Amino acid sequence: MGLYARIRAQRAGAPQFILHDGPPYANGPIHIGHVLNKVLKDIIVKSRTMAGFDAPYVPGWDCHGLPIELKVERELGRKKREMSVADFRRACRRYAEKFVGLQSAGFQRLGVLGAWDRPYLTMTPDYQAAIVRALGRFVEQGVVYKGKKPVHWCPHCRTALAEAEVDYEDHTSPSIYVEFPLSAESTQALAQRAPALRDRPVSVLIWTTTPWTIPSNLAVAFHPEVDYGLYDIDGTAVIVAERLAEQVAGAVGRNFGATLVSLKGGALEGLRFRHPLYDRDSVGVLADYVTLEQGTGAVHTAPGHGADDYTTGVRYGLEIYAPIGPSGRFDDDVEIVGGEKVFDANPKVEVALAEAGRLWHSEPLDHTYPHCWRCHHPVIFLATWQWFIKMDANNLRNRALAAITQVEWFPAWGEERIHNMLANRPDWCISRQRSWGVPIPAVYCTGCREAVLTTGLTDRAAAVFAEHGADAWYERDIGEFVPSDLRCPTCGGAEFERERDILDVWFDSGSSHEGVLSDHPELQWPYTVYLEGSDQHRGWFHSSLLVGLGTRDAAPYRQVITHGFV
Repeated sequence: MGLYARIRAQRAGAPQFILHDGPPYANGPIHIGHVLNKVLKDIIVKSRTMAGFDAPYVPGWDCHGLPIELKVERELGRKKREMSVADFRRACRRYAEKFVGLQSAGFQRLGVLGAWDRPYLTMTPDYQAAIVRALGRFVEQGVVYKGKKPVHWCPHCRTALAEAEVDYEDHTSPSIYVEFPLSAESTQALAQRAPALRDRPVSVLIWTTTPWTIPSNLAVAFHPEVDYGLYDIDGTAVIVAERLAEQVAGAVGRNFGATLVSLKGGALEGLRFRHPLYDRDSVGVLADYVTLEQGTGAVHTAPGHGADDYTTGVRYGLEIYAPIGPSGRFDDDVEIVGGEKVFDANPKVEVALAEAGRLWHSEPLDHTYPHCWRCHHPVIFLATWQWFIKMDANNLRNRALAAITQVEWFPAWGEERIHNMLANRPDWCISRQRSWGVPIPAVYCTGCREAVLTTGLTDRAAAVFAEHGADAWYERDIGEFVPSDLRCPTCGGAEFERERDILDVWFDSGSSHEGVLSDHPELQWPYTVYLEGSDQHRGWFHSSLLVGLGTRDAAPYRQVITHGFV
C-alpha cells in the first residue's frame, strides 16, 4: 500500500516529532526483546502522527564489532589466514547484511511502519565518513590522545573493552596477605623518627585478591590521615591500620603484640620497602582512595593494573609496568611466572611467596568480578597503548553533566543513573585491536614511531571513506590519506605507516544522530526522543551524548525513555 510514504506526504509541513531509533545489532534473528522495543517505538510514532505531527521513523542497524567478527572467523576457519584484512571485512559485511535483511523482515511483519527501504547502517560509506568526521571534531578540540593506561582487557577476545561491555558476575579469587619488609636504609631512617623501632626489622602487610599482579608491584599506598600502628609480631614491627588490626590478626591467625609506635600515613611516604619476590624496592606513596573497609589499610600498588594505581604511579613518576601480552600471558623474561596466563599464575605466585616466607595467609573469596559481556570470561586491568578522549579536557565531563539536566528523563531516576556514570567514568578508550570496524585514521612516523592524528588526516579519510568505504584504509595507497605537508611533530619526518586499530563500536552507534542525516537531511537535530532498555545509560544514551557534545555542543535528544527487559 505504500502506507508509510502516504503518511509522510499527508503530514508534510507539520511540526516534527522524531523518535531516533537506537540501532539493534545485526547478529541473529529478532527475539522478544526486539519486539518489546520496536512495538513501544511504533506506538509512540503512530500516536504522535495521529496527534498531527510529522513523525518520520528511520530504522537503523549497528553492523560493526567483535561478535560478528568472531562468528565469521569461526565460519571461515583456516581460510581466514589466507585472506587480506579487506577481504575478511567483506565477509563480515556479508554476514551483517544477511541479518539486517532478516531482522528488517521480522520488524515489518510486526506491523512497524518506517523507512525500511532507506535505513541507516553503520557500515555504509556515508555513515563511516560521518563517524570519522565526528572523530575529527574531537581531534580539533585537542581532546584525543594516545597513551599507555590500564583498561578493561579481555585476554580471550584480545581487545580492550568499554565500560558498557563489562558485566559483573560471581567469581572466586584467592585472597592473600603479603609481607613487604622495609629496606635497611629506610629502617634506619624510621628508627631516627621513632626510637622504639631501633634495632627492629620493620614490615608492612598488604592484602590483595589478585596475586598475579604482585610481580608488577612498584609501591605500597597509605592514606595520609589514617592512623597506622606498628605492632610487635615475633620481633618484627608490622605496619597495619589501627582500626583494622584486630580484624587482620584474626584473619592471619597471628598474635599482635604491643603497639610499638603509632604514625599517620603521611609519615610513611617515601619509605622504601623490598619487593617480596624480586630484588627491587616498592616505594611508600600516599593516596586518598585508600579505605578501611577491608584489607590492612596498606594497598598493594601496580601502576600497570589499575585505574587508581595508574594515577598514583603517574603522580610519583613510577613506570607503568605491565609485562603481559594481548593473550593474557606474562612475558617470558618475568621471573617465576614467565609465559603463564595471568589466572594460572596465581598459585605459582602464592607458592613463591610462601617459600620466601612472605605469605601470611591465603583463602578463597567469593565476590563479583568484571567479565566480558561477549565471551563471559574474566577480564583484567592491563596498561596498553590505546587512543583516548579526555573527559576532563575542554570541560567535556562538566558539559555532559550540565546537558543531562536539560533533558527530560522517563522514569526520572534515569538522570541520576547517567549522572553517576558520567561523574565517575575514566577517559573514554576509543580504540580496539580488531578488524571489523571503522579504522582510526592515525599514522605513525617511521623514524621515531610517534603517533599522529590531525584534522587533516580525519578530513582526508572521511572523503575517501564516503566514496570507497572504510575498506579503502586497508587497500588504497597511504598517500591518499596523508596530506602532503604532514610532518612528524617530534622528529620532523615525512614517512608514515597507518594505524591498525579500529574505533570503539560505541563511537559508531553514538554517532548515529549524525550518520542518519547523510541520507535523511530532512530530520531536525536534536531529536525529540530516544527510547531503549535501561542498560543504555552506560551504552548508547551515554556515547550519543558525548558525541553530540563533541560535534554540536549539545545533547542529541530532548527526552529519554527507559524500558525494562522481557
